[in-house]
Amino acid sequence: MNQKKTILLVDDEKDLSEELGIRLKASGYSVLVAYNGPKGIERAMQEKPDLILLDVIMPKMNGYQVCHDLKNDPKTKSIPVILLTAKTQESDKTWGKECGADEYITKPYEIYSLLSKIKALLEGKKK
Repeated sequence: MNQKKTILLVDDEKDLSEELGIRLKASGYSVLVAYNGPKGIERAMQEKPDLILLDVIMPKMNGYQVCHDLKNDPKTKSIPVILLTAKTQESDKTWGKECGADEYITKPYEIYSLLSKIKALLEGKKK
């Protein structure tokens, strides 16, 4: 891999975002951060990341809405989205699929499992 893949991390929990950002950078990714849904959409449109990690429970706009908007916009619909959330009910996972998420991972998550899903989605993205 000669070009770093860019991951947009959208989460309102700054500590968690920083910690995850460090892990992603250590794994060779370039990381962008947004702390709310509208900012996440704006950064996705401007920066065109290779993948988006998206929290569900956020102020202003929840992750389901953000994912739905991104997946219904021609400029961002091909970007893989992983919902990363504390919401563990089957109905939450169903909502995740319905809004277009490529993966649904519940917190607390295992970092190596998350990294492996990220890698699989990025390698599967041959567009």
